[in-house]
Amino acid sequence: MAARKTLNDGPVGRALWSVSAPMTVGILGVLSVGLADAFFLARDGAVSLAAIGFAFPVMTALTSLSIGLSAGTNTVISQAIGRGEDEDQRRRMTLHAMTLALALSCALAVVIWLVAPYLFAAMGAEGEVLAAILGYMRFWCLSFPFLVTSMALNAVFRASGRSGVAATAMLLQALLNIGLDPVLIFGLGPFPAMSMDGAGVATLTARICSATGLIVFASYGGVLQLKAAPWLRARDSMRRIIRVGAPAAMSNAINPLGMAIVTGFVASIGDTAVAGFGAATRVQGVLVVPMLALSSGIGPVVGQAWGAGDHARARAGLRLTHLSVAAIGITVAVFLALFAGPVAALMTSGSEAQEFTASYLRIASWGYLGFGILITSNAAMNARDRALWSMSLSGLRIFALYVPLTWLGVQVAGFEGMIIAALTANLVSAWLALIAVRSVGLGTLGGASVRVPSQWLTRG
Repeated sequence: MAARKTLNDGPVGRALWSVSAPMTVGILGVLSVGLADAFFLARDGAVSLAAIGFAFPVMTALTSLSIGLSAGTNTVISQAIGRGEDEDQRRRMTLHAMTLALALSCALAVVIWLVAPYLFAAMGAEGEVLAAILGYMRFWCLSFPFLVTSMALNAVFRASGRSGVAATAMLLQALLNIGLDPVLIFGLGPFPAMSMDGAGVATLTARICSATGLIVFASYGGVLQLKAAPWLRARDSMRRIIRVGAPAAMSNAINPLGMAIVTGFVASIGDTAVAGFGAATRVQGVLVVPMLALSSGIGPVVGQAWGAGDHARARAGLRLTHLSVAAIGITVAVFLALFAGPVAALMTSGSEAQEFTASYLRIASWGYLGFGILITSNAAMNARDRALWSMSLSGLRIFALYVPLTWLGVQVAGFEGMIIAALTANLVSAWLALIAVRSVGLGTLGGASVRVPSQWLTRG
């Protein structure tokens, strides 16, 4: 059992691939839900498409908080495995992480439910668009605790090298959600057409089923148990999770918070621009899935290696990750330079928002490489127990670069100015990330780091 879980044996590239490859499928499934929502709601009408454009950055911010909490769980469990802590204590940590996730997510869901009318009105939503958003968010808030608890349990599986379990749960949840979307949005048989509310009910149903299945699987598989003094050292476990999870949650939430602010700037151009921007960010989210998978994979690899004291292996894993991100980013940018128009037409159903979507994808995609370097560096620093560094990097990217440059860009050049701001923020933040990882002992800068000698792909 222990041999199956360790990521410290064999080539580091193989360890990175074993975690990242399944997560590519799982993350693609999760992000495809947002893409499917945009696809179906675009056909439901302009009001629904604009409404999901406003809601998307807020939902992403809230989801990112749960990603941060799962990062804390991943760090604690992966380092415990690297140090060789006993399985009973890891099972207790799992229970503690899920309890913490459930309590925090319930509290946050209630807050969002109460402030939603004021929040979206402040972002520029009004009339029918605001009413559609609020109907959808009722169901989304109800589903949030199920999402966060599932993500905490998924982090445990990833930390132990069993990302296939996490990816399967994510994919099945996404397939159920996407399958229910057209049935509940447009109506079918006994189900009435519910428009935006239907998309919310689909999300709630899928998340309940996923959380239930994961808990049952973990219980029968010995990952989650209530025997052997389950609350022993609970305060210590939660403190360790929060130490990494709190700044990691803020780090992950900062990006969509910036997007919410930027959406407000874009709203000054018009609802059509908001719809085009929202559709573009969904396409963007799917195309950078391999980078997101690498950020999920590098955390357990660095965490287990650092816990075992094998710092060279942690650095080698991050070097390989950055080179992979560079290759992916260039490939995506070339693809969108050629096919941004047809992709935009598909996502906007040929509406007036199409040109906004195409312009964003065609230009902003050249900054995806920088975004990939940032998120993988942040994941590695979280696993290294340096979550404050990753939070600071994310804060600089959004509040020192993206938001002020977008405001200026919109004033000077409208929608195109916003696109240039996004591109600049991603490229500059990548350079800052490379400096940061070097400062915390995970450096990939330097003359030798642009090559991948064979010894980097083996332990130590």
